[in-house]
Amino acid sequence: MRDPDARSLRIALLTYRGNPTCGGQGVYVRHLSRELVRLGQHVTVLSGQPYPELDEGVALRKVPGLDLYRQPDPFRTPRPRELTELADLAELATMWTGGFPEPRAFCRRARAVLAAAAHEFDLVHDNQSLGTGLAGLLARGWPVIASIHHPVSVDREIDLVHALTARRRASVRRWYGFASMQRRVARRLERIITVSSSSRDDIVRWLGVEPHRISVIPAGVDTAVFSPRPQLARVPGRIVTTASADVPLKGLSVLLEALAKLRTERPEAHLVVAGQLRPDGATAPMLERLGLGDAVRFVTGRSDAEMADGYASASCAAVPSLYEGFSLPAIEALACSTPLVATTGGALPEVLGADGQSALLVPPGDAGALAQAIGRVLDEPELAGRLGEAGRRRVLDRFTWRATASGTLEQYRQLLAAHGAGLPLC
Repeated sequence: MRDPDARSLRIALLTYRGNPTCGGQGVYVRHLSRELVRLGQHVTVLSGQPYPELDEGVALRKVPGLDLYRQPDPFRTPRPRELTELADLAELATMWTGGFPEPRAFCRRARAVLAAAAHEFDLVHDNQSLGTGLAGLLARGWPVIASIHHPVSVDREIDLVHALTARRRASVRRWYGFASMQRRVARRLERIITVSSSSRDDIVRWLGVEPHRISVIPAGVDTAVFSPRPQLARVPGRIVTTASADVPLKGLSVLLEALAKLRTERPEAHLVVAGQLRPDGATAPMLERLGLGDAVRFVTGRSDAEMADGYASASCAAVPSLYEGFSLPAIEALACSTPLVATTGGALPEVLGADGQSALLVPPGDAGALAQAIGRVLDEPELAGRLGEAGRRRVLDRFTWRATASGTLEQYRQLLAAHGAGLPLC
């Protein structure tokens, strides 16, 4: 038997979607895989559409699905020639009946790909898919570990609270139908990685996983790209936020209410949102109702460097989320020395420290408190400078992708040791 600590590992890293500019999955997979390769490991990313951007040395094996939510035609009906197997029909039927089929469909396809390439990998690392295909791999003796950034059950409960009609509540429950599958699969895994103690507690509560099987390894930030830009002047009154999805969880509606309050005394206050405005979402009518059409701009498709420029040119960054399992946008803002106002939702106090330490913290859902805290940052240059400097130091001390990869690699080795000192799959 080989010593798993004496060799490079061959890792199959799974992500059911890898969009590099929308949501955190593509960001996590890209940077974790790069740092694992720099630590001497061999990483192949298996991904559905949209495919991730990956760095040199990381292999991509495409696992194409029907791509039913692609832009610019989400919820599309595929052509008959695209439906080549029963799994395709099941995926389409789930979408047509209001469910979200991607995690289940991707894991089913990934299992087939891995079954044909078992000799190529030592272990499987799933990023938040938690489809029943993973259970099939476990049944065949594959070492499988998963990253769960936070349980999707939390998103479901928040969406249900904000659903105003019985029809909307039924729609929310149907959309999150995959949550029960993820709970079943998570309870079968020997080892789970999550990004905060808050998320660990929620995984125990919502997914029924035993605490000793969960390890906390925070995510990181590329501190070379997300860094201060002293050559860029901060635009007076500019607030930046990230809202990759028009959903209640991210608290964008609360931030818009806060912005309307701010503009009564600070007409220069305006908001740049990294995310896409959905014409059929809740945000568009709210912008009209609050008279903020000229004060809010949505931007999409930005590179990391462009995102960093955006933070560095802002007077304040905001994370108004009702809940976060970690929050990559928060530490990206801190890394750029941009003063931050955030809520106490979920893991944010754990990530950012106490109120006033590296950010100002307010209760989630409180537009008045959010407006007051942002107003302080805009009006008090000394406070803004102190928060910015403290935020950059906190990131450098705690949140680097190298540390994330090193901790993850240790979890791989422990998993393989439990599977017979890392014997190759066959």
